[in-house]
Amino acid sequence: MRGGTIAVVGGSIAGCAVATAAARAGAGEVVVLERTRGRLQDRGVGLCIHNERAAELGASGALPGGIAAHPLERRRWVVRDDAHGPGGRVIWEQPFPFHSYHWGLLWQGLRESVPDSVVYRQGEAVTEVEETGAAGVGVRLAGGSVERYDLVVGADGYRSVVRTALCPESRPQYAGYVCWRGNFDAALLAGLGGAADSVPEAGTTVCFPGGSCVIYRIPGPDGPRVNWVLYGSPPRDGQLRLDDPTSFPPGGLTPALAGHLAALLDREFPPYWARALALTAPADTFVQPIYDMETTRTAAGRLLLAGDAASVVRPHNTSGAAKALQDATALADGWRRCGSFEELLRGYEETRGAAGRELVALARRLGRAQVERTPAWAGMDGGEMEAWWRGQLGGAPGIGGRAMTP
Repeated sequence: MRGGTIAVVGGSIAGCAVATAAARAGAGEVVVLERTRGRLQDRGVGLCIHNERAAELGASGALPGGIAAHPLERRRWVVRDDAHGPGGRVIWEQPFPFHSYHWGLLWQGLRESVPDSVVYRQGEAVTEVEETGAAGVGVRLAGGSVERYDLVVGADGYRSVVRTALCPESRPQYAGYVCWRGNFDAALLAGLGGAADSVPEAGTTVCFPGGSCVIYRIPGPDGPRVNWVLYGSPPRDGQLRLDDPTSFPPGGLTPALAGHLAALLDREFPPYWARALALTAPADTFVQPIYDMETTRTAAGRLLLAGDAASVVRPHNTSGAAKALQDATALADGWRRCGSFEELLRGYEETRGAAGRELVALARRLGRAQVERTPAWAGMDGGEMEAWWRGQLGGAPGIGGRAMTP
């Protein structure tokens, strides 16, 4: 197809990728509507992309070259065992062919790659979208004005306004546990001594009853940083509102929540890793309930969903960024191949809808095994760990997402 007008609701990773893909594929006018007014590149959360997905996305143009990334090769699973020293005991080491990224730096690279023909508007909150038949889709902004487009892409995350219009019955569901996140300057590790983190290309998963914590290095604006993601039960004193995926953003921890985290680290973690995570500044620490969601459809009429708007996947699968970029790639491929919007959206639903549902199912299995129903980690050896891991995969080739369907 050639021409046509597209509104991309949301201008973060998925939104930038979709806008770039559509413009390069031949869309006549592409407008990005991003509600945030501030600097998106200041977000410092770490994420990973599987090496095979990165190669695939680089070849398609969805992942620009030159974005800072840290290579990871293996993942060590450790348990607290005072007889083995402050770093704990390694119970298994597995291949981990990923590159890690700083969210802000990845977004900045994607934003800089958006073609000049795309109109990127910040501070534009979309409150409603409504299909109007032959007139396309009406997009209502917070100021009350309505703009009309031939196609509207929802790249607006967990609380997608576009998803509400497309499939209002699909809503994120609380998984029963929370995720603590943080990151800190890797240079601070030098003050801890020991050799527990002496291999930068290895990530570490600390295992404990009722949870686990993934720790790995990422590039940062001012040098390498250590990123960590800790999954566990929520505090039982009602401090968290479990209806909001971002209840306590960076810098928003209450003293009681900070105390809960400190007690968990002291009780369950090998001493070295407890001290390491304690290096995180309050401004770089936050907690969120874990949600997931399958949508009944990802495209219909003149509405299409991408990234977290299309499917909310628990982070265990390490697939979020790759999936968003694959969604953008699929949209571009369909735009070049199809002769109508109906054909475009039908093909997108067939491929990306199934991919999202598969990711949600796998991440649920991972969450059950690594948080909700943790095994007796300390008594397991490498062979038992490998068998346990295969059971979680349930036939999937691994985590990080699959190659795209041609």
